[in-house]
Amino acid sequence: MTGGGGAFAVASLGPDPSDLPVQTVTHDVESLAGDKQLSALTDIPSYSLYRSDSTRSSDSAESLLQRMGVADPAAAAFLRSNDLVRQNLLGRAGRSVTVETTDDHRLTLLTARWAPDDSGYFKRLVVKNVQSGKYTAEIETAPLSVGSRLAGGIIRNSLFAATDASNIPDSVAVQLAEVFAANIDFHRALRKEDRFSVVYETLEADGEPLRAGRVLSAEFHNNGKTFDAVWFQEAGRSKGSYYTLDGQSMQRAFLTSPVEYTRISSAFQMRLHPILKTWRAHNGTDLAAPAGTTVRTVADGVVTFAGVQNGYGNVIYIKHTGNQETVYAHLSSMEVKKGQSVEQGQKIGAVGATGWATGPHLHYELRVNGEQRDPMANALASNAARPISKEARAEFERLADNMRIQLSSAAMLTASRVE
Repeated sequence: MTGGGGAFAVASLGPDPSDLPVQTVTHDVESLAGDKQLSALTDIPSYSLYRSDSTRSSDSAESLLQRMGVADPAAAAFLRSNDLVRQNLLGRAGRSVTVETTDDHRLTLLTARWAPDDSGYFKRLVVKNVQSGKYTAEIETAPLSVGSRLAGGIIRNSLFAATDASNIPDSVAVQLAEVFAANIDFHRALRKEDRFSVVYETLEADGEPLRAGRVLSAEFHNNGKTFDAVWFQEAGRSKGSYYTLDGQSMQRAFLTSPVEYTRISSAFQMRLHPILKTWRAHNGTDLAAPAGTTVRTVADGVVTFAGVQNGYGNVIYIKHTGNQETVYAHLSSMEVKKGQSVEQGQKIGAVGATGWATGPHLHYELRVNGEQRDPMANALASNAARPISKEARAEFERLADNMRIQLSSAAMLTASRVE
């Protein structure tokens, strides 16, 4: 206690720090910049900015550059005046564009890419700033590269609404409807909470996806049933086809629907006859669709009648094997004639409102020995096409196993996104 108290007394009696003498010491230090001025150290190096987008049909030179973050009147003037740019870029929707600019948003490089056909090549328009305010433009041709993408979706309203929600191109949605056309009527048979997984090709240019290619495999869960498909082409055959994962051909003698599936028609549903309000009047199926929607034959056959007939208006009759006949009525146009042979999926006319119809729709009938039959049941019961040969079976099995894994991964991605 005494020691502690003594120590406290000594400390409290020490000099006040503010009274102690203060001494300033200076020393020259060599600059790390050497002979450089300080202003040189604060200069920020120049850098480039990059941005990608797609062209729109309404694009002018100014609106395109503004959307891409370019502020360069000289570049806009060049785009307006150059023939290659006007013909291949301005007003052309859906073309992939990438720009490089300086840090003050002047154009350094503009590259547009598009695939004009199915040749396996793409076009590349390159606009360069070769000198301050001076530009050049040229078009190059290069091969497309092929990749693949896994995707999936859940039906809430329509197939196109589901593919939009999953950023799946419309062309893939249409192919899904075509692949499963013999199993699912996409105009009438989709149910809420149906789900699908798909693996499809992506066609890429310089690493940028330009468009979707073929559907490689798919799985569709519809109304409690599961359908799957995989694209396979045997060596030595001129074209491939879709098969189930266990090797059964997907191609059947009859399609489930004669109306081509499109984004517009997908929103329409089956309805009763608009005038008579009854099914019995026509003994068939009425499919509402916009005027002009493509009508196709559901099976190979021969046209036995194409003309005007009472309440049917413009109507086409097609005779198929096994005493089967299909009828397509209320057409706005007819593109086949009596006696003409037609193949499954071939366009024969367009949806209209001729005859007894207050609005555009297709009246469709299937007759067997002159009696009405259920088109869906008939399509599912129709015979399949040629199976896979024994020689190609092992190769197919390897492909199917790989696609099972990819489809499973696509399903997991869809489930995780929903959660």
